[in-house]
Amino acid sequence: MRRACCVSLTLVLLCGTFPGSLQAGRPGDDDGRHHTATPIRHLVVIFDENNSFDHYFGTYPNATNPPGEPPFYPAPDTPVVNGFTVALAQHNLNAINPFRLDRSQAATCDNDNHYTDEQKAFDGGLMDMFSITSVTAPCGAGFFFTPNLAMGYYDGNTVTALWNYAQHFAMSDNFFDTEFGTTVMGHLNLISGQTHGTNSADIKGKIAMGSVIANVQPALDDCPGAAPHITMAGKNVGDLLNAANVSWGWFYGDFAATGFSGTTATCSAIYNSHYDPFQYYASTSNPHHLSPTSISMVGKQGDQANHQYDLSTFFSALTAGNLPAVSFLKASVLDTGHPADSTPLAEQTFLVNTINQIENSPFWRDTAIIIAWDDSDGWYDHVMPPIVNPSHDANNDALLGAGLCGPLIPGAYQDRCGYGERLPFLVISPYAKHNYVDHSINDTTSILRFIEDNWSLGRIGDQSFDALAGSILGMFDFDEHHRGRDRRLILDPDSGEVVNGDE
Repeated sequence: MRRACCVSLTLVLLCGTFPGSLQAGRPGDDDGRHHTATPIRHLVVIFDENNSFDHYFGTYPNATNPPGEPPFYPAPDTPVVNGFTVALAQHNLNAINPFRLDRSQAATCDNDNHYTDEQKAFDGGLMDMFSITSVTAPCGAGFFFTPNLAMGYYDGNTVTALWNYAQHFAMSDNFFDTEFGTTVMGHLNLISGQTHGTNSADIKGKIAMGSVIANVQPALDDCPGAAPHITMAGKNVGDLLNAANVSWGWFYGDFAATGFSGTTATCSAIYNSHYDPFQYYASTSNPHHLSPTSISMVGKQGDQANHQYDLSTFFSALTAGNLPAVSFLKASVLDTGHPADSTPLAEQTFLVNTINQIENSPFWRDTAIIIAWDDSDGWYDHVMPPIVNPSHDANNDALLGAGLCGPLIPGAYQDRCGYGERLPFLVISPYAKHNYVDHSINDTTSILRFIEDNWSLGRIGDQSFDALAGSILGMFDFDEHHRGRDRRLILDPDSGEVVNGDE
């Protein structure tokens, strides 16, 4: 009989505190009147798609370096991450060992990352069912497929830019998806820490006990995609930012309307309504995909765009000197890194072009860029997360056996089993620690918590995961002698190699 690993089912409260000094605004900055708890006065969250930590960083910082691929050689003082050991790499409990994917295999098929199936892959902490429950199928010409695809991983010869960012700034090897499951759940947790509270009755495989457990469409969108269509109740971080009069925006690469039929927008064929979570809330939706009335109104309240924009608007606002205090960036479907839609190489080009432009702007000196991912796509990762939010649904939970993701807690919202799979996470900033690996337990809502605390917004409430979230402050160094440091790292958008580093 197999012996399951010990799983902590204690409800954990992970707290963090901010430095006490408040930062005054620079003259002419519209957000200068807003005190922040840290020197970070502009936050840019780049939210990519469907990759686990081991899938991108399992062998970090050691790359294979075959001929013909961009080489990667780590700095001598590079810290160790919780990656593949010899036992994990050569004697894995799954049906096969993890295997390297090279740059010619950047376009792959998709894996299974459903709420229940991801729990089954973890097998009570043994982490040995990925090759069975994350099964995929061939997905068309041009996409790499092999049995047990979920066990594949890339190294620094393919995700070269990410490894170089990790070398010069800060990364985490203990950052988790808030819950098991899919894209919509990851996006909702990013902005609200909450997947419970829809206007829909339960729908098998989609909505369970009032919680979202699969990809569903926003009803408050002229281009929602196939049913079911839902709205979410409660608050999101946009509501909190609005209440504090802090500028913000969600910028998505495929958001712009391609035309109108009366007042109803039409959208491009690749528009994905899952990629703008604010569209699920009446208070923050822009159903008709209206553009801002001017670049000077980007991030501001009262404009017809209601803080929801095409990604091109972000770069226009950045160039015009009107960067919102909080910006969420979502690449086009073609550039998110999502298997079967995008590739790590397309993702790299988008990331580097975006980050280079931010670093070369006047805002860089007080900006933090976060790179995070919405879910794991079912790619293998060997780390069992702490279960901070149990669930007990006989039809959908399966982490510790049929119907079990920890003990039933009276009054708790069900079908929010988490934390889920481990994800990559990087912080790029003049204030990020150099070549640093953070081991603190954090999750997607730790980003939400940073925004809440930095701008003194308060909490979402109503069992939002933000009350449990750990702090990402350990990835920063706010010592006085670091104030005003430049620290730009300019990379090549195609190879991911260093063009210019300024330490």
